Amino acid sequence: MASSAESRALPGAAAAHTIHSRRPVTVLAIHAILIVGGLLVALPFLWMLLTSVKTQFEALAYPPTFLPRQWQWHNYVDAWRLPGSWPKGFPRYFVNTVFIATVTTTGALVTSLPAGYAFAKMEFFGKNVIFLCFLATLMVPFEATLVPDFIIIKSLHWYNTYYAQIVPWLGTVFGIFLLRQFISSLPNELWEAAQIDGLGHAGYLRWVVAPLSLPGLLTLGLFTFLDSWNALIWPLIVTSSDQMRPIQVGLSYFITEEGTQVNQLMAAATFTILPVLVLFLFTQRQFIEGIAHSGLKG
Repeated sequence: MASSAESRALPGAAAAHTIHSRRPVTVLAIHAILIVGGLLVALPFLWMLLTSVKTQFEALAYPPTFLPRQWQWHNYVDAWRLPGSWPKGFPRYFVNTVFIATVTTTGALVTSLPAGYAFAKMEFFGKNVIFLCFLATLMVPFEATLVPDFIIIKSLHWYNTYYAQIVPWLGTVFGIFLLRQFISSLPNELWEAAQIDGLGHAGYLRWVVAPLSLPGLLTLGLFTFLDSWNALIWPLIVTSSDQMRPIQVGLSYFITEEGTQVNQLMAAATFTILPVLVLFLFTQRQFIEGIAHSGLKG
């Protein structure tokens, strides 16, 4: 019994010994590298925040200034109001983006989970060939399908509607692949136990696979939400009015023939990325876990 307990304690003891056996110089060097790397990553965001509270003259000054001489907090109010009041301008862009991103993310999760489960745990004719064909579409650049997709949208009379910005992205091959990899890592004993309890594929998917796949679903949801939130080319092509356009298209309002309103553009960019940043902070643990599990088994 004692030897068994000691053997169980060996991995933790070895890890603790490895951590404490590092020299202080090595630990300081590692922390210094991490701090420098973190500062380099944060510098563009810090520069954006500081530029957003500068005057237009100071934002374009050369050599550039790091800290603003006069803090112009009203740039945020001006950036929010400048394109026009409701139903136009940034309030409308923001509402459109939240609605489109939410519906697109929900649809992608609903379609990718059963498809990923089918490719991971079910046997049917041509499964591997169909899956390879799905993966092959990931190698086709978006620009190659842009014109055919636009023709389809026009033929369906979806131009300048929410349908054009939502329906083409309700199914995602990347989502099917990600969840297929995640579900493949689940042990087959769970399916055997579910069969003993009288569950079929639908019940097993609903009561067992879906809860265990939550990290993978959150990872896919975050990726899909980010893609929809940052969409620019497709919404710019399939929309023609401010009532239908998302926030990324709205950012182009600050780039005019007279020049770019840099300070207000940075202010608008700040409250554009804020919801995404908050979303990631709340889901980062599940996001990292989902990425780790999705690569365990091919």
